[in-house]
Amino acid sequence: MKGTNERIQIILASASPRRKELLAKAGVSVEIVPADVVEHEDPNSCPREMVLYNAELKAVAIAEKYPDALVIGADTTVAVDDTVLNKPRDMAEARFMIRRLSGRTHVVYTGVCFIRKSALMKELHCVTSRVVFKDLSEDDITRYFQLVNPLDKAGAYGIQEGRDINIDHFEGPISNIMGLPVEFVVERLRQIAILKED
Repeated sequence: MKGTNERIQIILASASPRRKELLAKAGVSVEIVPADVVEHEDPNSCPREMVLYNAELKAVAIAEKYPDALVIGADTTVAVDDTVLNKPRDMAEARFMIRRLSGRTHVVYTGVCFIRKSALMKELHCVTSRVVFKDLSEDDITRYFQLVNPLDKAGAYGIQEGRDINIDHFEGPISNIMGLPVEFVVERLRQIAILKED
């Protein structure tokens, strides 16, 4: 799934090292320009609408400064029982979130926005994955938190590390659960001729 960038600059409007790493592994060279915006994070929001709104918010902010670039904005959240679980404020809230996910199925939503202002291009997409957690004891949660920092992750977990402790199985792209559905992004970049096949 390698690609070679054309002359069009690609900017990722995100400070997430995971998103940059996912794109780099897919052969996509991007410039990182984090968007200085206030994201909408109401736990009672529709998760799909929330991630689409935040992805667009980030992309629009950077596209204003780089109108000729292809700007990618992305936002990921976790939802269970139609309640959004964003990044926890502290370890107590992180533990509460993991308890809530224990033994349950939840959905990971990632909104992706592509903008190239000079070409009057703007697209919004939402990709979902389903994750089933194992039944976790308090000791399991403690052991997991010794491996993973939950405070910078929606839902207080990441699938990259320690998933033998907490995850039973999942459906949909693992990259989406990590924060960016990179297979979809690369395919879309090829379709709009931003990337060429090797």
